[in-house]
Amino acid sequence: MPRRTTALQVRRTERLTPHMIRVIAGGDELAAFPDTDYTDRYVKILFPRPGVVYPEPFDMDAVRAAHPREEWPALRTYTVRAFDAAAGELTIDFVHHGDTGLAGPWAAAARPGDPLLLLGPGGAYSPDPTADWHLLVGDESALPAIGAALERVPAGVPVLTLVEVDGPADEQELTTPGRLDLRWCHRDAARPEQLLEALAAAEFPAGRVHAFVHGEAGVVRALRRHLLDARGVPRDDLSVSGYWRRGDDEEGFRVFKAAERTATA
Repeated sequence: MPRRTTALQVRRTERLTPHMIRVIAGGDELAAFPDTDYTDRYVKILFPRPGVVYPEPFDMDAVRAAHPREEWPALRTYTVRAFDAAAGELTIDFVHHGDTGLAGPWAAAARPGDPLLLLGPGGAYSPDPTADWHLLVGDESALPAIGAALERVPAGVPVLTLVEVDGPADEQELTTPGRLDLRWCHRDAARPEQLLEALAAAEFPAGRVHAFVHGEAGVVRALRRHLLDARGVPRDDLSVSGYWRRGDDEEGFRVFKAAERTATA
């Protein structure tokens, strides 16, 4: 990811569901924010360490050169739900489960004028306009990318969307020019594989699919295996990645992914 830093300010927030908070930010530096075609466009939000003085203007490379690692800002990766260059606004949706974690509690406490510092953007996926139909699967962590992708599906093209959330109150209104088949799964500890069960039970439309499957790493691995082995979807037609791993914060997940890459190299 590029090391470009963008300093923004919170403009307003909105509680979308009991566990999802939308933060809309803006600022002069947004004029230089790179616009891309990716619907999974993501940024890394920087959370300064308490008591540490950083250079002004902020420069991540300078921080890494001058400070020990424990004083570097904490990083959390989030999908850009929307970027409106004309309005000068960037929208990010945060999953919020009480006081646990770092980014969720920050979003819950955010007020207009609060700083928002980020690196990026990155990204790799957008719906292929030549596909016969689209498949979008994930949990609430993937909802911002799924919502952005739905808005880019061509008019009338079938799109099957499977999303796991805590319960009915966490369902969101999602819109698309495509022909949407939206199915919600409500989290159940007794059925940890219900997203896989829903995918396995789904009847696929005819033709070539372009699939986006993101969420918890273990679940995503099982979904990927099903699409490759049971459904015969070519690898090149899959965008598959774990956004998080049960039991890990983002630092722990990065260590896990690095070890996994080393083991498979």
